[in-house]
Amino acid sequence: MSDGTQSPGAIAGASARAGREGPADGTSGRHAVVVGGGLAGITAALALADAGVRVTLLEGRPRLGGLAFSFRRGDLTVDNGQHVYLRCCTAYRWFLDRIEGSALAPLQDRLDVPVVDVAKPEGRRLGRLRRDALPVPLHLGRGLATYPHLSLAERARVGRAALALKALDLTDPALDTQDFGSWLTAHGQSARAVEALWDLVGVATLNAVAGDASLALAAMVFKTGLLSDPGAADIGWARVPLGDLHDRLARKALDSAGVRTEVRTRVTSLSQNENGSWSVQVPGETLHADAVVLAVPQRETHDLLPAGALDAPERLLALGTAPILNVHVVYDRKVLTAPFLAALGTPLQWVFDRTDASGLREGQYLAVSQSAAQDEIDAPVAVLRERYLPELERLLPAARGAGVKDFFVTRERTATFAPAPGAGRLRPGARTKAPGLYLAGAWTATGWPATMESAVRSGVSAADAALGALGRSRDRLPEFLGEAA
Repeated sequence: MSDGTQSPGAIAGASARAGREGPADGTSGRHAVVVGGGLAGITAALALADAGVRVTLLEGRPRLGGLAFSFRRGDLTVDNGQHVYLRCCTAYRWFLDRIEGSALAPLQDRLDVPVVDVAKPEGRRLGRLRRDALPVPLHLGRGLATYPHLSLAERARVGRAALALKALDLTDPALDTQDFGSWLTAHGQSARAVEALWDLVGVATLNAVAGDASLALAAMVFKTGLLSDPGAADIGWARVPLGDLHDRLARKALDSAGVRTEVRTRVTSLSQNENGSWSVQVPGETLHADAVVLAVPQRETHDLLPAGALDAPERLLALGTAPILNVHVVYDRKVLTAPFLAALGTPLQWVFDRTDASGLREGQYLAVSQSAAQDEIDAPVAVLRERYLPELERLLPAARGAGVKDFFVTRERTATFAPAPGAGRLRPGARTKAPGLYLAGAWTATGWPATMESAVRSGVSAADAALGALGRSRDRLPEFLGEAA
């Protein structure tokens, strides 16, 4: 990736020398090893280092960023998938500030989502989901009242369901046993209302349709995003490649904090020593640490956990996964005038203009983000091209007759954990039963679905637990740690 960073191999070599200094005997201060260089691992490493702990960060890939990364395709810099965040994502916003990247991923001044229904006649297809600068829930009143993709009766029933959702107690474990779709039906929501509103938002944030999603997670998303603060759902997204944020700037912040970052280094085993310290095995070497944060996906965590670290480690394997498919199309001309839009009446979900961020100089580059893509994740590129190019022409009249210069797909088969009913009881917290070993990742028990926000929160929670055990001050941890999920 041509982002101006030092080569991964050079960083790996330097880190290997600095991070393998011998046993954690207290002579050189407390040492923590963080396994995994996604957002959770980066956050844990920064939070530990900020508290004065010596940290080594290990990542098996040649880059940082986990599943929110960029790569080169010819002259383009391509994100593996489109990622957005909301104003209510206080943890990810802290992360952007911490790596000095906030200006590169700004928020909307005020929520405004163009929603195009291709089933309607041209000229009557566009609606908007937007808010006003009024107190909750009045901030959504005018936007809902004028939303053309629902009938007047459906809009009224949506308002009543939103108030019922706001009244739910997110700490009630019974919510996790129910599915969101059944709850919506019981509260008068038509199939059209689910398609045109609830799933429009829910599929993108939960990576599941309402009928497959835990009511607990869905309620958390809608209560926090739409019903907590007037600006909570304002949308932000990176105007640069994700690698500029989650790799280049993250590495710079880690270096400045004194973290030793080692890429292309996969951990093969963990073991606890008789003195309570930890040995972390990588090919050809052993690192010693007072604390270890495992910030890798749940299945990899299961394979690395020492016996007895969790009461029921098989729960990590029972926590399912859900895919996300991204379709990338480069046209020879501009076909979309908005920065993004959502679609109805078509398999297309969300379409983003990534032209400037990718470095494209002529034409336009669109990224189509398809969540809950179980039926298409393994479809051949030729099949997806035949399916999606006509749909884009239906959605975007300017695409009719435009030349397609490139068409490709990126697939994340295990993009998130599956937010199904019952998932909550399968998600472990940061602490394990093995002293000095902590878990982080968007799949852990943050209260949030598998988002960048959840990943950052998990990293801070793991660092908080580790600092407490190491006897280090937690005063520099971000304030959002104490917020209710």
